[in-house]
Amino acid sequence: MSKRDYYDVLGVQKGASADELKKAYRRLAVQHHPDKEGGDEAKFKEVSEAYDVLKDSQKRQRYDQFGHAGVGGASGGQGGGNPFEGFGGFGGQNVNFDFGEGLGDIFGQFFGGNSRQQRPQRGRDVEVQLQLTFEEAIFGLEHELSLDLDDICSHCKGTTVEPGHDMKTCPDCKGAGQRARVVNTMFGAIQQTVACDTCGGLGKVPEKVCSVCRGTGTERRKQAIKLKVPAGIDDGATIRLSGRGEAVGRGEKGDLYVYIRVKAHKHFTREGDIILSEEHVSMVDAALGTEIDVETVDGMVRMKVPAGTQSGTDFKLSSHGVPHMNNDRRGPHIVSIVVDTPVKLSRKEKELLEELRKRSK
Repeated sequence: MSKRDYYDVLGVQKGASADELKKAYRRLAVQHHPDKEGGDEAKFKEVSEAYDVLKDSQKRQRYDQFGHAGVGGASGGQGGGNPFEGFGGFGGQNVNFDFGEGLGDIFGQFFGGNSRQQRPQRGRDVEVQLQLTFEEAIFGLEHELSLDLDDICSHCKGTTVEPGHDMKTCPDCKGAGQRARVVNTMFGAIQQTVACDTCGGLGKVPEKVCSVCRGTGTERRKQAIKLKVPAGIDDGATIRLSGRGEAVGRGEKGDLYVYIRVKAHKHFTREGDIILSEEHVSMVDAALGTEIDVETVDGMVRMKVPAGTQSGTDFKLSSHGVPHMNNDRRGPHIVSIVVDTPVKLSRKEKELLEELRKRSK
């Protein structure tokens, strides 16, 4: 299904200001919040995605120029997308072309390299997802992950060789670690050097393969990995634990990537380091002024609502928002006031309001 235009999602014009975007996002985020009655999780995510792109000037510029393809999404139509999407960013950055078996080796030899030379082996990277509550993301926590991973073989210590035995010269490459082969290409028959398939380029093989891991150098076992989640982490963030992925024989371990998902809150939404919420007051309290108890992540806070407050007015509770991940400061909690107009009035209430209307004229 094609994605909707981000400006249409937020209900704003293409030239909308940052303030107009923010107000539209807040209104729709509250309206569609999945934990509220009548909320819609799909629309909530759609609104959040649209605002995440349009609030960033660089992302917005790419979106205006290329559409969804310019910010990593599906273009949803014919043409109009970034023609270099999928190549890692054309223009001198991270471009990798795979010419297939053989041809990539030839180009590597022509330009001073041999892509099939022995490279250090590395274990597989592992990806897991961790779900947090809104409060856990705000204040951080320590969590223990329990994962089944390939770990270093306890018998051979990853060498792949049965203890008491040694390595011997590879019988196929005679210790060279490489062998020659001829490839027919558009340039004619070309001889190239590749790593030996038998020894993997080492030039040696075990005298006797490990009886436990059967030469893989690894064992499958459950591991308990302690993870420190920093305060202020946001939904969609990734924590990388270097060397905590899966092991490989005679090589280094891969990495562990923990993708953070934050569950939506019933009362709060988040915008960077700002926490947003709404509080309802009666028309009389808004006119005369009052004090209300506001729920924050730190507990209830007493807040003054001045006389004459209009619906949509924002009040800031400093240092009750999201902690900055690079210092000890915290953002604010913004409270948006909603003035409730009474629907059912008693006879006396109507008389009082009529008297007020006459006086105001």
